[in-house]
Amino acid sequence: MENREPYQAQPSRIEIVDTTFRDGQQSPLLFDTEKYRFSLEEKKLLLAGLIELGVTHIEFFSPVVGKAEEHDVRELIAYAKTLTSKQLLLLAHCRCNFADIQKALEVGCNGLNLYLGISPLAQEFNAQKSLEESVALVSEVARRTRETHPGLYIRFSAEDAFRTHREDMFCLYDAVYPYVNTFGMPDTVGLAEPEDVEAVVSTLRQRYPEVGLECHFHNDRGLALANVNAAVRAGVNYVDASIWGLAERSGIPSVTGVLFNLSKRHPEIAAQYNLSQCYPLNVLMASILGTLVPYTEPISLTNRTHTAGVHQKAVLGEKRVYEAHGLHDFGVDKNQLLLGPLSGWNLIYYYLKEVENLAISKEQAKMLAQEFKARTHEIGRSKKPEELLLELASAHHIPRSQLPEEVPTARLENLD
Repeated sequence: MENREPYQAQPSRIEIVDTTFRDGQQSPLLFDTEKYRFSLEEKKLLLAGLIELGVTHIEFFSPVVGKAEEHDVRELIAYAKTLTSKQLLLLAHCRCNFADIQKALEVGCNGLNLYLGISPLAQEFNAQKSLEESVALVSEVARRTRETHPGLYIRFSAEDAFRTHREDMFCLYDAVYPYVNTFGMPDTVGLAEPEDVEAVVSTLRQRYPEVGLECHFHNDRGLALANVNAAVRAGVNYVDASIWGLAERSGIPSVTGVLFNLSKRHPEIAAQYNLSQCYPLNVLMASILGTLVPYTEPISLTNRTHTAGVHQKAVLGEKRVYEAHGLHDFGVDKNQLLLGPLSGWNLIYYYLKEVENLAISKEQAKMLAQEFKARTHEIGRSKKPEELLLELASAHHIPRSQLPEEVPTARLENLD
């Protein structure tokens, strides 16, 4: 295998490759929420949010997927160029097919994410090509595309890389190495563990020193984010992610979760990305899907929500007791204490005094807490915790505090 001059130097920084508009639209959650696909206007909102966050690598469906996607990709590429002066890589996820590639370039994509599966299962049931046939096809497509488009960004991935025989992958990657900018290693079915990832990345980095490496991990085993951390430690430059981690089946790592984790070891992330836009981007997706930000998403108000009495008491005094990871820089600037069956007298006192403006003493709050806990079985859709607590306070004739006239009746709670 001969060395050659790289078409593009390996990036010195870590780049997020967002695939919300490709893998994200394959998420079952779009069906669960009866959205099915994002409208063009919704895509524009999400695209603007991603660019505001600082994402510059964005993957779309191949335009051959359908007329609607072809139209949307054209519009989004034109719109993206109005949003920033930064250089953007607008990528089409393409089969190794010249017609697909030509259509992607016609709509304005300036990069290709090519793929083909050569695992034993792919050879038998999917691509239905032998290894030799696959190598011949991919090398011909990569060579001719490079010859006709010398400056085009090209990534190639062996689909289902972690179930592909290592020597087969080398055979394929050796053949296209002279023509690509980046090699991918997609864990298409979420099989890999961090130890597997480090081994594969280290081997590819040593064997192909002049190209970038990209990872794409699915979350079937709940290991996608851990695998990202392992891949970056081992030398990966590009990390595939999506808003909320939307993708096939159980999804992939979320953009904001990846940035949050990588920033721990790579402080330069804070200069590269506008991290304060992480939470607004998650909330934007929630508004589009008509549901809440997932409770598993690190950059969320849920990750600053406390329900247990012991936690609530501590957070009222010093939030660092139960909040070890700062989220303020990621756009989460408050926390949330939920009144409920597990709340203790500290939150009951705080809620009635500061939110409901009752003239209550700590001793009264302790008394009410005992009564409240004895009746929590009444809490449900027909009676909220706040209603039960106010009912108890009223039964004990606890009056409201007298506010000066200049104090507004509407108040903004701030627990910081």
